[in-house]
Amino acid sequence: MDDPRDEPLLPAPRGPLSRAVTTYMRGAGPLPSEAEVAAAPVYGEDLQLALYLCYELHYRGFAGVAPTLEWDPDLLRTRAAMERRFLAALREDAPRHDSVDDALAGILVEPVDGTGVSHFLRDKGELWQLREYAALRSLYHLKEADPHAWVLPRLRGRAKAAMAAVEFDEYGGGRADRVHARLWADLMTDLGLDTTYGRHLDAACAEALVTVNLMSLFGLHRTLRGALVGHFATVEITSSPGSRRLAEAMRRTGAGPAAEHFYDEHVEADAVHEQVVRKDVIGGLLEDEPELAPDVAFGVAATVFTEERLGDRLLADWGEGRSALRTPLSQEVTHGS
Repeated sequence: MDDPRDEPLLPAPRGPLSRAVTTYMRGAGPLPSEAEVAAAPVYGEDLQLALYLCYELHYRGFAGVAPTLEWDPDLLRTRAAMERRFLAALREDAPRHDSVDDALAGILVEPVDGTGVSHFLRDKGELWQLREYAALRSLYHLKEADPHAWVLPRLRGRAKAAMAAVEFDEYGGGRADRVHARLWADLMTDLGLDTTYGRHLDAACAEALVTVNLMSLFGLHRTLRGALVGHFATVEITSSPGSRRLAEAMRRTGAGPAAEHFYDEHVEADAVHEQVVRKDVIGGLLEDEPELAPDVAFGVAATVFTEERLGDRLLADWGEGRSALRTPLSQEVTHGS
């Protein structure tokens, strides 16, 4: 895994929004106009990359970009304009639920004839498809748990304590070699992938950017703390069965011991986390702030919606025997462990 002090390079722009944002970050031009923000497809490559760039300033930043831009007022105004469109689209497009229990009901029971990405990879996925999946997921997993950590100062009592306990596990229980981002980098090494933070951003399709932007959107806004808890609950509830299938896919294809270990670790850990999140994080939050129930349900629905969009994209591409990436993967590691 790369040195945590290293900053990723700015990616290639994908349209006028992301071009203007990258140019501004380099100190070489103006930000996009409100008209350009309004004209861009909300789930499209350009807007989602531009939004990702703004969010990334709150994580590692970029090489050659001034750290002070994290709180640049003009850039924050541009980000807010993109966020308003993104959030409005999610509220319109994600399924609506009458209650948190109703929202969770759809993900608590595993379908007998599941057809998602993890089912495909377990049953007939090839090593090149597992490599693509790992490259796409690296946008989150190399900073695993960080977007969810933003919610801790916004919780109190039972919800805060339970959330902190789960996050402690995500960060390796105090052991650097067991931090989940570290385990993901080891998985990538087994798959022959460059583990440099941000290395695969150029390869990631808009659908993958959407799933990561969703976490940052919810995590960086106190008003969306309920939605962030809903997102976290969805991740933990669906992780254990999905991880079991992906561990089987890694074993079947001979991906390597670290690749197997990452998912084996999540089968056990997330089965426990699911109970803690449902009982104490959600339960504690709604005990303190029952008015946030619709936001929690929305967080669940938006997570399912965005993950299904990504799954549909991957399965469509792979079903036709073509890559789901925008740029090809290198066949050898140039940086990493």
